[in-house]
Amino acid sequence: MAYCQFLQPPLAGADYIKFSEYLHARQRVRVTVHGLIDSGLTEKRIFFFISKLRKGNDMTKTEQNLLEAFAGESQANRRYLAFAKRAKKEGYPQVAKLFRAVAEAETVHALAHLRVLGQVKSTAENLKEAIEGETHEFTNMYPAMIDIAKEEGNKAAVLTFSYANQVEKVHAGLYQKALDNMAALEETDCHVCAVCGYTCENEPPNRCPVCGAKSQAFCKVD
Repeated sequence: MAYCQFLQPPLAGADYIKFSEYLHARQRVRVTVHGLIDSGLTEKRIFFFISKLRKGNDMTKTEQNLLEAFAGESQANRRYLAFAKRAKKEGYPQVAKLFRAVAEAETVHALAHLRVLGQVKSTAENLKEAIEGETHEFTNMYPAMIDIAKEEGNKAAVLTFSYANQVEKVHAGLYQKALDNMAALEETDCHVCAVCGYTCENEPPNRCPVCGAKSQAFCKVD
């Protein structure tokens, strides 16, 4: 899920704490996402601070622009798909179709930027990176988000963060299984819970183990 997880290595330890405190102090963004963040603070400030923490590992201006464009296009894709669902619900099928079409175009742009950055590697390398990203989310990112949401009394945010936190651990496990069995991985169906995102192989359970939704809430991924 993290847009910027391809920056390696991720911030950790003292640097992670420094970065979190830096963002906290400005009351713009509260947590990091695999070394960066997913929204709030301007990318320009993010890049500036990262360069301060990592001397000698700075990105060029064009690389920064590619990264900013990748994040922007990725967010636009998700946002437009959400807009499409609302338009369909409100009875505007053509508007919904337009949102979906532009969302697909934004995906084309995002993938092109990521490719130029050289961050689409071998499948084994991509799986390892995905495991790192998912692990970061359920061990560092979401626990911090949940604590803050509880402090602020935002129950809806606590719920959605908690769902995601549990599911990211499942994702890491599925990726690890795929990595460990790449040469003999059997083809199976994959299903995703439309309520919390829980992902499973083969048939969906009668009840989602994360949110409790019935099996009818699961959709098959082609």
